Amino acid sequence: MKIYFDHAATTPCDKRVVDAMIPYFTGEFGNADSQHAYGRETAKAVADAREKIANLIGCKPNELYFTGSGTEADNWALKGAALHNRDKGNRVIISSIEHHAILNAAEWLEKNGFKVTRLPVDKTGLISPSDLEKVIDDKTTVVSVMYVNNEVGTVEPIRELAEIAHRHGALFHSDCVQAIPYMKIDVKELGVDLMSMSGHKFYGPKGIGALYIRNGVKLDKLICGGGQERSQRGGTTNTPLVVGMAKALEIASKEMTANNAFIERLRDRFVDRVLKEIPYVRFNGNKEHRIPSVANFSFEFVEGEGILMLMDFNGIAVSSGSACSSGSLDPSHVLLAMGVPIEVSHGSIRFSFGKDNTMEEVDYTVDKLKETISKLREMSPLFNVKTGGTYNV
Repeated sequence: MKIYFDHAATTPCDKRVVDAMIPYFTGEFGNADSQHAYGRETAKAVADAREKIANLIGCKPNELYFTGSGTEADNWALKGAALHNRDKGNRVIISSIEHHAILNAAEWLEKNGFKVTRLPVDKTGLISPSDLEKVIDDKTTVVSVMYVNNEVGTVEPIRELAEIAHRHGALFHSDCVQAIPYMKIDVKELGVDLMSMSGHKFYGPKGIGALYIRNGVKLDKLICGGGQERSQRGGTTNTPLVVGMAKALEIASKEMTANNAFIERLRDRFVDRVLKEIPYVRFNGNKEHRIPSVANFSFEFVEGEGILMLMDFNGIAVSSGSACSSGSLDPSHVLLAMGVPIEVSHGSIRFSFGKDNTMEEVDYTVDKLKETISKLREMSPLFNVKTGGTYNV
C-alpha cells in the first residue's frame, strides 16, 4: 500500500488539468509573444487564463503576473518593493514563521543595507496585530506575512495586519501559497497590495506561480529580459502551465466546500486517534484558526527523521517539516518560534491530507505510526529513563 499524506509539499496534478494542458504541448505550441497565427492562438489562451485567475482572486487581469514559482513571486514582492521604495526608508517587517522564500529574501536585503524586523507568534503560531503596531514606523516600506503557515496550518489575521501597514504608509504582501485551495481568496477584501500563489499546491502543475500587484504599486524587476508580462518579468511564457494553473484554480474554487468538509473529517479522525492512542505527543498549531488539511505533531523522545524513514518503509509519505528545508537537520524555525523546546521539535512530523485520501488510509497510518513510535522509543535512553522501560502500545 502506498499512502500520500504530504499535500502541503505538493499535490498530484488533477487529470482534468493535464487534459487542459496537453494541446499546448503539441499542436498549439506557439510562443505567446510571436506575431503570427501560432503566437496569437497561444496568446489568447494565456489571456483567457489570466482573466480566469484574476476573476477567481478578485483582481483585474492586468494586476496578475505569471512567475516560475511561488518562491519567485515571494522574492519579487519583497525585494522588488524594498528596493523600489528605498528612498522612503530601509525597514522591512516579516513574521518569524515565514516560508524560506521570504526568510532568505529578507536575509539578502539585510546584507544589502536593509533592516528586517521579525514578528513573534504565540504558542499556536498566531501573530498578534498589536505586535505589528508596536514595531512599524514611517521608515517601513513593506510588511510580509503569510496567510497560512505551511508547517502547522495556522491562518493569520491578514486583513487586520494589512490595515495597520497601510496606516503607516507601508505596502503589504502575503504569501497565500498554502491558503489555496482551502480558502476563498479575494485580494481586495484582504486589503493586500501584493499576493503570491503557486499552481502545484492546488492540484495544478509544478513550475508555475503568480504575483498579484495592485495597480499603482511599483516594484523593481527581479528577472530582466524581453517584454513578457508587460515588460515586468522576462522569460518565454509557459503557456501549458499557465493554462493548467487557471484550470486547477477553477476546479479548486468550485469544489472547495465539499473537499474541505471531507478533508476536515480525515484530519479530525487522525488527530483524535493520535492524541488518544499515543502518549507523550504534542499537537502543534491553532485549533480554531487553521486550514483543514494539516496536522503537525511533536513526538517526544524520538527523532523526526527516524519516524519519516520508518513510515516511508511502510509506504506512507509524510514530512518532517517544510519540503523546502527537508535536507536540513536543524529544528523547525516555525516550531521554535512557537516556543516548542528544541529537543521536542526534533521529533516533529507534518501530516497533510488531500481530496483523494480515504478514512481507511487514515486508520492504517495511525496504526503504523503507533508501531513506529513504539519501536523508536524502545531504542531511546531518554524514554527508558522517563518510563522505566514499561511503555508499550
